[in-house]
Amino acid sequence: MAVAIALLSLGVSHYLVRDLSREEEQKMEVWAEAMRTLNEATEDTDLNLVLTVINGNNTIPVVVLDRKGEVQTFRNVKIPTEVDTLFFLKELASDMYRAKEPIRIVLDESDVDDYIEIYYDESLLLKRLASYPYVQLGVVLIFVIVAIFALLSSKKAEQNKVWVGLSKETAHQLGTPISSLMAWTEILRDKYAADELIPEMSKDVSRLQVIADRFSKIGSMPEPKEVSLNEVLEHVVDYIERRTSNKVKFVRDIPSDEILVKINSSLFEWVIENLCKNAIDAMDGKGVIKLRVQDTEKKVLIDVEDTGKGISKSHYKSVFTPGFTTKKRGWGLGLSLAKRIVEEYHKGRIFVKTSEINKGTIFRIELKK
Repeated sequence: MAVAIALLSLGVSHYLVRDLSREEEQKMEVWAEAMRTLNEATEDTDLNLVLTVINGNNTIPVVVLDRKGEVQTFRNVKIPTEVDTLFFLKELASDMYRAKEPIRIVLDESDVDDYIEIYYDESLLLKRLASYPYVQLGVVLIFVIVAIFALLSSKKAEQNKVWVGLSKETAHQLGTPISSLMAWTEILRDKYAADELIPEMSKDVSRLQVIADRFSKIGSMPEPKEVSLNEVLEHVVDYIERRTSNKVKFVRDIPSDEILVKINSSLFEWVIENLCKNAIDAMDGKGVIKLRVQDTEKKVLIDVEDTGKGISKSHYKSVFTPGFTTKKRGWGLGLSLAKRIVEEYHKGRIFVKTSEINKGTIFRIELKK
């Protein structure tokens, strides 16, 4: 609707400007005739009407030149200070000639070479009127952009509410059975103290507690704490390595010096887990995952590299879109969640650094120090 209104406004303004331009041309023809009459005037000629016409032009810029190109007179022209007036007027007449054909007045009918030429341009009002529709179109365009941005922001806010609500409800629903499982585990530990499976069960129950805690943090702004990135990464890799096939080899390229960063450990571990699990799926459970950390002056760079199927360049950004997945099973939320945790909660960046089909992919995380 806004575009239709703008186009209609442009059309109406175009016809209005065209009509006013024709009217100004007719006024200049009358003004030129008054100049011819003034040049031919004798002592008995009544010049009241002629002078009224000549002095009545208070809007249209005019420069009058003789046949030698010398300036005879001018009207409605603002001459800048500190310039050669005659030179400026001649240059202005040249510019006017490119815009409109001058009106020639022959002063002596017996000598066609005795003439003056009237150079003129559109009035300032007409120029403003001609440019006004484009200003209006720009305002309408800004309005449309703001409206679209507002709609998209509203949609995103609504999606975020659903996402946060679902996460918190999931954490709430998991709370009761996890508490019950923890209690049953303690009972089993007391009854079968020598059983080797009980500690593993306790670890898995603790793991469920961590997962519920992560979901409860989605939607709120978790308080980051200064922790050792080395320990966080080692903890994640150890956990995944114990639960992954021996066909997947993990390679750590982490500096020996401790790297301290301000993060929420629970959520950040979730990011690394998602990247590693995606890498395992991309390699069909067989290959090498390399975790590389670089400590620079202003940032900490974390690369998760795999030897999997790779990602085409057209999907570099869409892999972080909710619902995007190339797997037969899965919701396509892992990388979307990772992006949210890194960028919104830790003010960092996560992106596909490089990828080659059937050779592998490198995901990079950048954290500010």
